[in-house]
Amino acid sequence: MIARAGGTALTPGPLDVTDEESVRSWVAEAVDAFGGVDIVYANAGAVRFGTIDGQPYEDFAFTVRAELDSVWLTVKAAWPHLVAGRGCVLTVGSTAGLTGSLTNRRTAHSASKGGVIALTRQLAAEGAPYGVRANCVSPGMIDTEGSRADLLAEDHPMRSIARHIPLGRTGTPDDVVNAAVFLTSDEASYITGANLVVDGGWSAVLPGATP
Repeated sequence: MIARAGGTALTPGPLDVTDEESVRSWVAEAVDAFGGVDIVYANAGAVRFGTIDGQPYEDFAFTVRAELDSVWLTVKAAWPHLVAGRGCVLTVGSTAGLTGSLTNRRTAHSASKGGVIALTRQLAAEGAPYGVRANCVSPGMIDTEGSRADLLAEDHPMRSIARHIPLGRTGTPDDVVNAAVFLTSDEASYITGANLVVDGGWSAVLPGATP
């Protein structure tokens, strides 16, 4: 898709975004290929769902490493290059990082995404003297291959969530991408430390019961 649009995509070697040396090598490879880093879009992640009384610590730690540590490691590795080029950071939070849920067993996910939102605000503070902006986009229920296999599966209690969303539908990946493009563009040059919620109005009208 990038090539068809006239760009160049770099396919990294073996990459583990929870491993510091792997991330360092990846960022160095990008810098060598393109001369610097303008935007960090920290979108990788993985989650294991469970409740506080039922989830093993191993699953909690896995989720925090995949969803929070991966962001910290990537931004840390890219930070000198972002400072040099007055770049920007975009993280991916979630409505799960804003409120609890009565229908989704997401203790670790809520903790990690709440951490991502808080980390983003701190990055905005630390980056401001260098002209580095940091913002977060927090999706609600997005219809993806992954969510269709889990949260939107026929036997999941959240299967009918669309009827409770003010805009009457679940989100699409493009809904999130459009928000991301705006926050990383020059049109958002006076926006930093923001958390843009992309959830069809769900969290605005049903606080405390987000997906």
